[in-house]
Amino acid sequence: MYSGYIGKLIEELENLPGIGSKSAQRMAFHIIGMPKERVERLSNAILQAKEHIRYCEECCTLTDQNKCSVCADTERDHSTIMVVENSRDLAAYEKTGKYKGVYHVLHGAISPMLGIGPADIRLKELIHRLEGDVKEVIIATNSSLEGETTAMYISKLIKPTGIRVTRIASGVPVGGDLEYIDEVTLLRALDGRTEI
Repeated sequence: MYSGYIGKLIEELENLPGIGSKSAQRMAFHIIGMPKERVERLSNAILQAKEHIRYCEECCTLTDQNKCSVCADTERDHSTIMVVENSRDLAAYEKTGKYKGVYHVLHGAISPMLGIGPADIRLKELIHRLEGDVKEVIIATNSSLEGETTAMYISKLIKPTGIRVTRIASGVPVGGDLEYIDEVTLLRALDGRTEI
């Protein structure tokens, strides 16, 4: 529908995850309508992020330093590692302000259907970290089939070392109506019940 530079911009924006045709058009026309200085700042921010962001040498999250701010923080409990699937999950836990340990980001989950095996995620780095003074590994992968598969695999890898392995609780979300919740979630909520 659009040709030339507009069509090319829309096409590139459509390639971003979660951006459909209409959103790409809306974003393209917004960018075109922005002052040139703002467009330059946006494009420079993208280029600088691509050039400078790398994996933390300890937990594998995205950072522009050798170590991310969490791993570099000496006040954090480095003997407790929470394993998450991606950096967005890490950010979600950090927003709570309650977790005082460190993280390990896998950058994916085991999914035989998609051809993703243990060697395709950051498990080797996690096992290397366990050679230090680690007392507990909290597995906080998603409650999906892939997340559960990954959690079981990690648990089987770590248990022989004697390090405590725990899994985050799952169940009924706050504000959720029981009639709309699937059976697996309801059973997990029942199994994970606590005394009040």
